[in-house]
Order: sequence, then C-alpha cells, then structure tokens
Amino acid sequence: MNSPITAARRSRTRPAGVPSPVTMFFQGFLKHPVMVGSIIPSSDRLIRKMLGPVDWSACKLFVEYGPGVGTFCRPILERMAPDAMLIAIDTNADFIRYLDHTITDSRFVAVHGSAADVERIVRDHGHEQADYVLSGLPFSTLPAGVGPAIAAATQRVIRTGGAFLVYQFSPKVKDFLTPHFANIDHDMEWWNVPPAQLYWAWKG
Repeated sequence: MNSPITAARRSRTRPAGVPSPVTMFFQGFLKHPVMVGSIIPSSDRLIRKMLGPVDWSACKLFVEYGPGVGTFCRPILERMAPDAMLIAIDTNADFIRYLDHTITDSRFVAVHGSAADVERIVRDHGHEQADYVLSGLPFSTLPAGVGPAIAAATQRVIRTGGAFLVYQFSPKVKDFLTPHFANIDHDMEWWNVPPAQLYWAWKG
C-alpha cells in the first residue's frame, strides 16, 4: 500500500488539460487581486521556515486559508502523520477545483468557503479544534470587518498550545493578531519575492 508521503508526492502530477501551477496562480491573481496576496507562489525557503516550528507528532488537524494552487499543501502533507487531516479553505472556486484535480491524498479536503467560517467547517469534518492554522491571506486589503472576523474565529478554533501561522508582505497584519494572541513570534524571509513577514501566533 502506498504511504501518505508517496501519495502527496504523486499529487504533483497534474491531469492532462489542467493548467500549470504558475499559470493558475497568475490567473487567480488577475481575477481576485484583493484575495490573492502575491502574483507568484511562495518560495521553498519561506515554506521551510514557516512550517519549521510545527510539532507534527502532535498535529491531527491542520487548516490552511487561501491555499491557491497548493504551494503549501504538498509540503504539509509530506510532513503530516498518516492519521492527520489537512483542510484547505478558499473563496476562489477555480483554486478549489484545481486542488481537487491535482491532490488525491485521502488526508486532504478542499473547501470552497470563507475562513471566517472556520469553526463550522472544522466541525463539519469531525473535529472540534485545529492544531495549526496557516494563512497567506492579505489581511490589510480584505473587505472591512473580514480580517478581524477571521482572526477572532481562528483564535477560537485553535487548541491551547497550537498556533496561527501567517506570512504577509505587510507588517500591518500584526494589528489583526495582537487583539487575540499574546505570544507572537516574528521573522523575515528576505529570499522570497517579495520579502515576506512571518508570524507565529501561539494560543495559551
């Protein structure tokens, strides 16, 4: 039987007729520039640094907001335990269809919806709380009230000891995190294009 890691790696092969990740990402940016934080996917260096603090042995549910073409999804699946789950939430139906076509790992679920509804989405998939939530959503350009609603819902859904992992190109995102998280670590990834602000907001 194939291991989850093998399945995650095989998911990189896209079916005939499905656009390349870069093409899909660029098209998504053109259609929804307010919801897509960058014109190109994140770098491998950013991914490794962002996921570095995660305790994978204690992770049963990982949630990602704005997965796009799955740049983070595949590395997350390669690190996750066989009995863990990854829920990816995106408001862009094109991205959700793309992920459904290109990621066949049984631990992966793509949901067309809003990150503000994360609590309901997590419950709908048999969990009460998430261990980690990752977001690349451009908080500072989201419609009024959406950013604070997402931050508040995320704080509630994360278990004690878990974290909200956020990568952004503007430090303003910290204004959305500080009302809900007292312990926030920060770093930069200068080799990303553009350079990215990295935040790990820990609960409890």
